[in-house]
Amino acid sequence: MSTWIAIAGVALSTFLLRASFLVFVDPHRFPHWFRHALKFVPPSVLAAIVAPGLLMPGGAIELPPANLRLLAGLVAMAATFRARNTVVAVATGMAALWALQWALERLA
Repeated sequence: MSTWIAIAGVALSTFLLRASFLVFVDPHRFPHWFRHALKFVPPSVLAAIVAPGLLMPGGAIELPPANLRLLAGLVAMAATFRARNTVVAVATGMAALWALQWALERLA
């Protein structure tokens, strides 16, 4: 029972902390440099989530050609720099990974 109370307490405190920024704070009162820095939070979080999966798919750092995920990630990055669209990055990366896996199966 105490585990559920702890989970509920952590969930409530997390919700209140996140809601406080939306409910109690006027975003126009933040300094300009702070508002400018907030624009970089989503790409930073996405990079922090994706980078370990690209560099360490098996738990240790693997380099190409053994690491097909990193190769597909490099293809996705190149497409993203050209198109400037997150959907293009995901679609291109997945297509490249599937194509590389398919080609590796055919060669082996």
